[in-house]
Amino acid sequence: IQDFKYKDKTPSEVLVELATQHGMNVHDEEFHKILDDGDELSKFRERFEIPKLCSYPGVFVQINVIIGTNLSFTVDCDVTKDDDCVYFCGHSLGLQPKSTESHVQQVLENWKQNADESRFLTSYPSAFCDKQAKKGLSELVGCSENEVVAMNSLTTNLHLLMTSFYQPTKDRYKILIEQNAFPSDYYVVASQIRLAGYDEDESLILVKPRQNEKLFRMDDIIEVIEKDGDSIALILLPGVYFITGQAFDMKAITEAGHKKGCYVGYDLAHAVGNIELHLHEWGVDFACWCTYKYLNSGPGGIGAAFLHRRFDNTKMNKLLVHYVLFIGWWGHKESTRLEMTSDFDFAPGIDSYRLSNPPALLVVCLIASLNEFLEAGGRRLREKRFLLTGYLDYLLKHHFSEPSNTSKVTVDIVTPLKFAERGCQLSIRFSCPVHKVSEELRKRGMIFDIRKPDVMRLTPVPLYNSFYDVYRFVD
Repeated sequence: IQDFKYKDKTPSEVLVELATQHGMNVHDEEFHKILDDGDELSKFRERFEIPKLCSYPGVFVQINVIIGTNLSFTVDCDVTKDDDCVYFCGHSLGLQPKSTESHVQQVLENWKQNADESRFLTSYPSAFCDKQAKKGLSELVGCSENEVVAMNSLTTNLHLLMTSFYQPTKDRYKILIEQNAFPSDYYVVASQIRLAGYDEDESLILVKPRQNEKLFRMDDIIEVIEKDGDSIALILLPGVYFITGQAFDMKAITEAGHKKGCYVGYDLAHAVGNIELHLHEWGVDFACWCTYKYLNSGPGGIGAAFLHRRFDNTKMNKLLVHYVLFIGWWGHKESTRLEMTSDFDFAPGIDSYRLSNPPALLVVCLIASLNEFLEAGGRRLREKRFLLTGYLDYLLKHHFSEPSNTSKVTVDIVTPLKFAERGCQLSIRFSCPVHKVSEELRKRGMIFDIRKPDVMRLTPVPLYNSFYDVYRFVD
């Protein structure tokens, strides 16, 4: 990205330069203050509900009790301080924007006062409020507003789009996915294969890391596409792999797939709001994602989907008429929808996959967060992510790299080192049982998650995490 001011440097190099300018080391306690003072996005933290030490489940403080001169013991006590927890779990569930409540209240008040007319009145008319999510979504995924829509759920959207893009033939019937894919993706793919009358064992191609490696090699994926592409009907891969946080080279994979005549789609659940995306420019056929992770729309938030503009034409409408097995009223063209005829007049592009009136309460929760992204801007989010995750990476390596004393606990960072190959998330492994570390950290108000058998996922996100959060966690 040409305008990225750190494009020729690593995060470590930039951090060392900044520390040196202030006569410090990166690992010095005071350095996080320098970073936070220079953070252009620091004001956004105040716009999110950060869990508190005094109320988050499982947080305790240890107090040392001394009895006499030679006897002492420690006890766990509830925390009463109103300090913030360190929330590194945005890859699983984003925090609530403080504006969400007022957005929801507007919808409820509209319904309360205007009843059936609430579908068409106020700032968020329930029949059309999903249109207001298009601008924010299009900027986050790199496309035009008519190529993206908020609708349904991630899994539902995958099923709907695969009815169009998985049309197996005698010679081209396979689907390429990654080994140990997120379970719901695997369930969708396997069920679509069975629905089409094929055997999943014969129709699935699983790309995987090399033996004794944790990361996928993009060259290996492209090699499989070039080798088996003539038999592949659909490539369906993640934008970011949920366990390791590895970002896939979607541009290269899409180009390779198209050269072999394959359709190419992505699950972007861990990518949207996390990494730079240019779906239209890359020529991606379709993509689906949830919005409750990095997009902070709340538990069970509405899903979203992308369909490339080249399918928004007469040819695509013919494809839809023949192959979309599940259509609904809201996929009908808006201008003729209320004529109530039985002739289905397809809405253009991705809007034709909508099934029903948008769920206004879910949509406005998404809009509340998208407004924050739009104000923050892609450049500032990218630059802060560069430094924030880079700072976590640096401190973990400094304090927990392989020591000469092998009795000391060490940390192995599983996530790729290169900025272009990762997002906010760092996945790490410990030289001791991870559950022991997890128990102690959670008592201290550190919030993250574990993926079995031994991976801890840590995600400082630019909108609401600070450099002090990173320092506190590593400390």
